[in-house]
Amino acid sequence: MESEIRNRPSFANVLVKLEPGDQLVAESDAMASMSASIELRTRWNGGFFQALLRRFFGSESLFVNVFRTATRGELVLTQPFPGDIECIDLAGTTLYLQRGAFVGCEASVTLGLGWAGFASFIGREGLFRLKVSGRGKVWFGGYGGIVAREVREELVVDTGHLLAYEPSIQLRVGLAGGIFSSFFSGEGLITRVLGPGRVYLQTRSMDALAAWTNGHL
Repeated sequence: MESEIRNRPSFANVLVKLEPGDQLVAESDAMASMSASIELRTRWNGGFFQALLRRFFGSESLFVNVFRTATRGELVLTQPFPGDIECIDLAGTTLYLQRGAFVGCEASVTLGLGWAGFASFIGREGLFRLKVSGRGKVWFGGYGGIVAREVREELVVDTGHLLAYEPSIQLRVGLAGGIFSSFFSGEGLITRVLGPGRVYLQTRSMDALAAWTNGHL
C-alpha cells in the first residue's frame, strides 16, 4: 500500500494506492473518490457498544468504512474542514486522538476507546478519546497546520488546539491566569500537558472560529 499526502498544508488530502488484498479503514465521510474496482463495506466503529459510547460521549461517528480491492485501485481521503493531515506509522505503539481527528488507518491498526478523564470533558473534548494501536499507518487531520512537540515536563495549550498525544502524556485543565485575567483576556480555560511524550497540535481552533463567526452575525 502506497500513500501520499497532497495539497498540504491548507487543503490536505490522502491519495492511497491499494494493491490486491490491501484493506483500509476510514472515517464514515472521509472518502472523496475511489476507483470502480474498490469495494466498500461499512461496520461499527470498534463494536456496537464502543460505537455508541463514542457517539454519545465523544461525538464520533457510529460507523467506519472498510475499503478493499481484488485487483488494484486508488482512493482519496479527505476531511470536512480545511487543514493539514499527518501520517504516523505505528510499530506496536499507541496514540490517542481527539474527537474529529481520525481520517483513516490500515486494517492492521486496532481502533479502541480510551477514558479521557474529566479534564478532557471540562475542556469540551468529551469523556472518551479514540485509541489507535498496533502496527500500520494512521492518518489524522487538524484545522490549520499540524505541529509536533516533544514535551519533557509541561506545556500549556489553549483548549481546542490539542489534536493527538502519546499515552505517557497527562492532561490537566485550569485557568489561563487569575480569575479576572482568564475570563477577560479571552483565553479562559487552558490544558496543562504533562510529559514526557509527544503531542500534536493544530494551529487553528474550531471553537474560536465559531465564536468569531457568531460575533459577526
